[in-house]
Parts: sequence; structure tokens; C-alpha cells
Amino acid sequence: MKHLKPHLSNPFALITGFGLLVLFLGILVIPHAMATRYDRGSAAATSTLEALFKKEPEKPAFDREDYDRRMLAMANYASSTPTTTPRLWPVKDAPYPKEGALLPFNRIIAYYGNFYSTRMGVLGEYPEAQMLEMLRAEQRKWEAADPSTKTVPAINYIAITAQEAPGKEGLYMLRMPDSQIDKALEIAAKLENGIVILDIQIGFSTLERELPLLEKYLAMPNVHLGLDPEFHMIGEETPGHVIGSFDAADINYAAQYLADLVKEHDLPPKVLVVHRFTQRMVTNYEAIEPLPEVQIVIDMDGWGPPAKKINTYKAFVAPEPVQFTGFKIFYKNDLKPPSDRLLTPQDLLKLTPRPMFIQYQ
Repeated sequence: MKHLKPHLSNPFALITGFGLLVLFLGILVIPHAMATRYDRGSAAATSTLEALFKKEPEKPAFDREDYDRRMLAMANYASSTPTTTPRLWPVKDAPYPKEGALLPFNRIIAYYGNFYSTRMGVLGEYPEAQMLEMLRAEQRKWEAADPSTKTVPAINYIAITAQEAPGKEGLYMLRMPDSQIDKALEIAAKLENGIVILDIQIGFSTLERELPLLEKYLAMPNVHLGLDPEFHMIGEETPGHVIGSFDAADINYAAQYLADLVKEHDLPPKVLVVHRFTQRMVTNYEAIEPLPEVQIVIDMDGWGPPAKKINTYKAFVAPEPVQFTGFKIFYKNDLKPPSDRLLTPQDLLKLTPRPMFIQYQ
């Protein structure tokens, strides 16, 4: 510090130094800070100073009271139900979700299919504009039947399809190109608050192999995951000949994979949909673990007349509670004789529990 003493004791030196500092700020720093900056992909301009001091918008606080009230309403036990009757819903000891959760604050209305096929669901069967208007019409029906619950539209795209032939890898499945998943994202963006659910039918492959290949999409805040046990093959039988299965360990792996992405990227909770219409499609259900970052839906995926579908729901979904339930409506298969009508929102709202995920194929 000795070499500074002559300057510190000299007022002229101090004044000169201060003046140079002001000049430097005036010529270089302040004009740069006030310069207009344009963010990539945005036509809105903001100053650097505004960007530096602008606060991040506060995330909505999680409302536990509203959540609990909605979960009880979802359980839908009649007031006349005897107190001695075991009440499985809502699921006991399930964790509260991280803020931003879709369920049970909303009901997801999903349109299912693959753009390459007119036989796998509505996504590939109808022109885009017509399909979107059909989806919006279903939303309106549900919101009219249950005004207390908003709907969220979903493009439920089959990103991996089971195959009859082994293919190059011998796994009896086919991964869709990124261009097709991008198309699903583009269509969802045309819907108010639209989301994408990527369904996978993995044949003889594994979740450990397939999920990382979809990670760039699953890391997006509006992309969720669907698992189809029917086409996860156990043993030597190939897809379409026997019904496949997922164990709780598989479902927990997928849930933890999604949870890690939610934590890493600070995302809202993911929805994990698991299809089911037989007992063995999901094994060891009691070991499935919902997480604050992942909401698990067991979706009744069988087709047939109304009574048969409701009986399947009551036999394989309602009595084995995980967290939330779903129900699939087949526009064509559900009308095959002897059936003469489709189940309506009013029909499904009578169920215990009420499904919070509705899928149309």
C-alpha cells in the first residue's frame, strides 16, 4: 500500500481519477447498458438494465385445501355409502404434488393415434382441422357435465408402435421419426393449454433403452408419457398374440426417470398414463409409488358395450388404487354389436372414482 500513499495524499490526483472513472462510465458502460436488446425468437425489445432488474414471475402457490377438496370429490362416494365400506379413494399417504400439477385441478381430454395410420385412432383418421374441432367439442361436453373442473386438451401420440415383424433390432417395435413427434407438438400448440402425451408400445425392448431416446421431448414442460403394457412382451410370444405386462418396478422406473427430469429442468409435474384392461397387465400395483413430480393415471383401455367397459373399470382399475384413473372411449369399436351407444361424460361421472383422464381413439 506504500506506493498508493502519494496519490491518496494528493487531492488533485483523486479528483482526476474520479473524473476519468465518470468519463469511462459515460462513454462505454452506460450506453451499452441502455442499448436495446432483442431476444432470439421474440419481437419484443427490452433494455439490458430492464432484463437485469426484472423479477421472475412468482409461481402460483400450491393450494392444499383445494387439492384435498377436489380429491374427495373425485372419489365420488355417495352420502349413503355405509361407513363400514372400505373407502379406497382418494389414495391414502399419496404425496402432494409439486406446484403446477394438472390433476385434479383439470381433467385431461386426449385424442389418441398415430399420423401414419387411419386405423390406430383419431389422430391419423381425420384431417387436422376436423380432428381439432372434434376434440374441442369433447372438451365442451365435459365442461358442461362437470363445470367445476376445467379441461386440458392432449395430443396423445403413439411414438413407438408394436410390430408383427421383428425389425432390424429384433424388438418387434418401430420408433417414429422426430418429424412426427414435432408434428404432434405443433398441433398441440394450436389448442388452448394443449399438451402432448407420448405413448410407447415397446415390444421386446425396455424402458431403460427407450426413455433416454425420448428425453429431449420429455424434458419439455408440456410433454408427458404413456405406457402400454399390452405391447410389452414377456416370454416368447410376439405382439398381438398375447397381452403383455408391466410390473410396478417398470412403472416406478419410468416415474423416477420423469421425476429426475422435472427436478433437473424445474418443470411442472409430469403425468404418467398406464393402460390397463386385464389383471396381469399391471402386476404388484401396491408397490407403485406416486411422486411429487409425477402424477400416475391408470387408464381403463378396454372396448365393448357400456356395461362391459364399466365392469372392466370396476374389476381392474377402481379396486387397485394408485393415484388417478382414466377411461378410454373407442369411437368405432365401442359401437360394435351388441353395443348401440357410446358412454357419455354423465355416465363416467357416476363412477367411483371419477376418471380425470379421458382418452378418445
